[in-house]
Amino acid sequence: MEKRIKKVRESMKERDVDAVFLTSKANVFYYSNLYAEAHERLIACYIDQNGNQMLIVPALEKEDVKNAGWQGDTLTYFDHEDPWDIFAKYLHDQNANVKTMAVEKGQLNVERFERLVGLLPDAQFADGQEMLNQIRVQKDEQELKILKEAASFADYGVETAVKHIAPGKTELEIVAEVEYALKKKGIRHMSFSTLVLTGEKTASPHGNPSTTKIQSGDFVLMDLGVVHKGYCSDITRTVAVGEVSDEQKKIYETVLEAELAGLDACKIGEPLGSIDQAARNVITEAGYGEYFTHRIGHGLGIDVHEYPSMASNNQLPLRKGMTFTIEPGIYLPGVGGVRIEDDVYMSEEDGPVRLTEYPKELIIL
Repeated sequence: MEKRIKKVRESMKERDVDAVFLTSKANVFYYSNLYAEAHERLIACYIDQNGNQMLIVPALEKEDVKNAGWQGDTLTYFDHEDPWDIFAKYLHDQNANVKTMAVEKGQLNVERFERLVGLLPDAQFADGQEMLNQIRVQKDEQELKILKEAASFADYGVETAVKHIAPGKTELEIVAEVEYALKKKGIRHMSFSTLVLTGEKTASPHGNPSTTKIQSGDFVLMDLGVVHKGYCSDITRTVAVGEVSDEQKKIYETVLEAELAGLDACKIGEPLGSIDQAARNVITEAGYGEYFTHRIGHGLGIDVHEYPSMASNNQLPLRKGMTFTIEPGIYLPGVGGVRIEDDVYMSEEDGPVRLTEYPKELIIL
């Protein structure tokens, strides 16, 4: 954690920022190793240029802070106390001279921002998200190890789903089998609500699993991921049940070709948008361009969707250590949809490294 705190202080100095105030679950975890659900209570991490680093947490989180290995100051409060009063006293006692404070503009709600302004009426507030994103975007070796483990659990989730897919089974029955199997492996939380869709419902990229039954001739689309040691995975696979039509096969093969084209386009220094463009060109040339309705992927790490966006207009150069998804899809109303998604780590030596390894060739059950 100290290396990360040193790095954010260096970035703060470059930007003439005196302090940062973090409230997002992801950034608090990144700088303190405390992985906690705040609910409505305030959990925050404060770091300044004067050597102060502080966590403010509800008293019920005190032992968790200790177990996390946090080496800075810890302020705790009971539910009948106002944490902002405690924070104000801390700033006074430390003689903090905060002229510019960076906050997470996309995360900090208006009420909490107004409390900060009240505590520091003469300070300027800057959006620290770009600075924080640039630090988190390149994963180190320890993060890569955890992400690989998380991806392996995602592979296992798909493997479990495929074993239970059969005509007559419902989407939610398959969801239940997947999550039960993963909990037996020690997974407490999924990265997001597990998605299992069948038949024409697969034409909705983010549809809702229900008691819809799988039938022969259906595509079944599975999109799932786990939270492992604070980091997320995200995988999508699509399989077929029984005989499928020539058009369904064409859709599948087009998406697979597009996903491979996206992987081939991953080159250090090239704009991130070129990955989307490479995959989208394949789908457009096959006549399905209007049915690929989302970007090629997203950054992946502590948050399942994090910086950077992998949209076609993103000119940010691809860098070593970035971890992201590649997930082209075709969603044809009245027929069905296919999406194939892998988690990818960008290596300087080996290029794009797939973290998810479940087979991608069309499986007909």
